[in-house]
Amino acid sequence: MTIPKIPVGIVDDKSQNRLLFTERLNFSEEIAVVMTAADGKDFLDQMKRMDFPQRPAVILMDVEMAEMDGIAAVQAGKILYPDVRFLMLTVFDDDDKIFEAIKAGADGYLLKNEKISTIIDCIVQLSESGSAPMSPRIARKTLDLLMKASIPKMEEGNKERHDYELSDRETEILKLTIDGYSYRQIAERLFLSGNTIKKHLANIYHKLHVTSKAQAIKIATRNRLI
Repeated sequence: MTIPKIPVGIVDDKSQNRLLFTERLNFSEEIAVVMTAADGKDFLDQMKRMDFPQRPAVILMDVEMAEMDGIAAVQAGKILYPDVRFLMLTVFDDDDKIFEAIKAGADGYLLKNEKISTIIDCIVQLSESGSAPMSPRIARKTLDLLMKASIPKMEEGNKERHDYELSDRETEILKLTIDGYSYRQIAERLFLSGNTIKKHLANIYHKLHVTSKAQAIKIATRNRLI
């Protein structure tokens, strides 16, 4: 039986980027590019004209675009199309852009210099489980900033901590996930199958009472689990 491909949209103001990513992603057996848009406004206009079955499930969204930037497009898209996942794909890794994107509802944040195999892996991961993929550099920046925000609160007397009873293996996988590694990369590093990693992450999210990577980072930072 043929497994359906994941329908993907690409929003980028540079035509060469749209063409390059379309060619590379369509080469994958797991992904089909069903839309390309030149900016956020173009993306929203095209989505309005598409019937539900033809719409992309995952959007690769650039950040800086003239007509409507990626952050504004995600803010609008999350309201209009809550079932669509938004993966920021950009050259920017500054703190303001990262947190603006997260607050807007972005489901992940990758740098454009990632290997295409990593981008494909993250699209599959996002489509299948909804977990938030991040480039390792972005994940580390996010963790460092959250730690800076959390430590003063703890020093002011908020000493409450919880024992989530993570096993050593779960703690190891949580750290690698927060550092931005995908299922496949974690599996390769730990010599485990991808399905085993997914089961461990499901258990971790259950124990932490979270449903996303951003929430897991917050809990892990606040309770110094890593």
